[in-house]
Amino acid sequence: MTDSSTPSGPDKRESGIGDILLREKVVTVKQLEEAKNEIRRHGGRLGNTLAKLGYVEESQLISFLSRQYGVPSISLDEVDVSEDVVKLIPKDVAERHNLIPINRQGNSLIVAMSDPSNIYAMDDIKFLTGYNVEVVVSDESSIKKALDRYYMTVATPTDLTEGLDAEDVAMLNDEEGLDIEELERSSKEAPVVRLVNLMLIDAIKRGASDIHCEPYEKTFRIRYRIDGVLYEIMKPPLRLKNAITSRLKIMAELDIAERRLPQDGRIKLSIGETKEIDFRVSVLPTLFGEKVVLRILDKSALQLDMTKLGFEAEPLRHFKDAIHQPYGMILSTGPTGSGKTTTLYSALSELNKSSDNISSAEDPVEINMSGINQVAINEPIGLSFAAALRSFLRQDPDIIMVGEIRDFETAEIAVKAALTGHLVLSTVHTNDAPSTVNRLLNMGIEPFLVTAALNLILAQRLARKICVECCEEDTDVTPEILVDLGMDEAEAAKTTALVGSGCSVCSETGFKGRIAVYEVMPMVDEIKEYVLQGYSAMELKRESMRLGMQTLRRAALNKLRDGILTVSEVLRCSRKD
Repeated sequence: MTDSSTPSGPDKRESGIGDILLREKVVTVKQLEEAKNEIRRHGGRLGNTLAKLGYVEESQLISFLSRQYGVPSISLDEVDVSEDVVKLIPKDVAERHNLIPINRQGNSLIVAMSDPSNIYAMDDIKFLTGYNVEVVVSDESSIKKALDRYYMTVATPTDLTEGLDAEDVAMLNDEEGLDIEELERSSKEAPVVRLVNLMLIDAIKRGASDIHCEPYEKTFRIRYRIDGVLYEIMKPPLRLKNAITSRLKIMAELDIAERRLPQDGRIKLSIGETKEIDFRVSVLPTLFGEKVVLRILDKSALQLDMTKLGFEAEPLRHFKDAIHQPYGMILSTGPTGSGKTTTLYSALSELNKSSDNISSAEDPVEINMSGINQVAINEPIGLSFAAALRSFLRQDPDIIMVGEIRDFETAEIAVKAALTGHLVLSTVHTNDAPSTVNRLLNMGIEPFLVTAALNLILAQRLARKICVECCEEDTDVTPEILVDLGMDEAEAAKTTALVGSGCSVCSETGFKGRIAVYEVMPMVDEIKEYVLQGYSAMELKRESMRLGMQTLRRAALNKLRDGILTVSEVLRCSRKD
């Protein structure tokens, strides 16, 4: 079979298209030569290159090709292709010829192509599928989007497990009598290695934060957490679960013979020549095997610019003022996965200067930051947050970050550090900023110490942003609904709620990316007085709101008003005040 997309230069068929475009005066000789030179340098197809250079509109090109070859044109955004049809053409073939099957009628397969003159591609498809090929034309970028959309969820599992058969892991069927040497050998065989490597790369490409490999009685599934929500990606054959698990354990340097106890490890993956990704690996024994969860730690994707995290102007000013104080404590609060660590990393990034000694105690160290002395907590050997803090205070620190304040001992040392001329940043698990004060009091910290040490508390949540490619007005949302959420009537009347309809860019979810929603509470004198007088968290919240604090719900509503969040995300990430 002939590969029609070699990067060495335009082939005769491509030149034929160019001659036709030239003859029809769609492009000039100079433009055509420039496009051919671009193809020689970087590869590609002539029509698409002409479009990229701005010499012809893609819609104009498609209309021209449709008339020239007598085939209909199609908008792939308006087509829903069934899984059975997509499976007829392997992913590598579809990508090589830049085409996608869209329908099957009798013994004919309808295929969308960017180049309807590509007879080599049609011969390939006819040979592979046994169907007669009917061509419709679409632009190259739309076909690429469709390939990403359909083969991401349909073809990837098939491609990844291609070449695997029962002989590869024949000894793994006996759950009670696994041979460790055979298990290790099987986990290193090329098909299993390829499956695991492609799974890791696929998760990175999709922007996943976690990978879940989950064994059940009759199935084995792999899910990715994308923008905070888990999506089932593939179901490899059940017989492969132990080989896949063992491969991951070997990569993380864990004991593959130990299947009764939880284990934790780390994988470092090199992508290309410059990019390195860390995976934090957790293995947990379950009823039907070991569940493996990998947290993806991509330093290059870490957003450390505070202006892009989701802060609004006034809360950001309060936060920056607090972190630039010479001493005191700043606490970030929220549930697991709410972005607390990222916010603290962004603060450390801004504070990271050669004139300051910065130390952090983390469990585990998620991102390595140059210029900061990072300590990984190891409770089994006695290296707790409290022990690390004590050591920090003997190391002449200026700024200290404590991954989490969990108990009285850690809280007490952190407060004392804040009172003795050090800036302390840490996290606490509470629902909102005012209730953090009560949490410290419940740990046993005296009220006068809390008021003396605390500079600021911020609560945060991560909300999914509406996909900008498919956002549209949410006609189900009325002003009455917005008023019920917390808007006043005038604001609700002027607000147009948006929702994502779903497209190839967002994998039909309607959401793309996440943004933080912040509640920032500076510890001003009035709030300190309330704490000393023993007021409740609710009363602290009311007083803070009176003084201008923006609550989580108000911050979320502002982002809804600005067209960033949907009503459902506002409800998901905040409670009514």
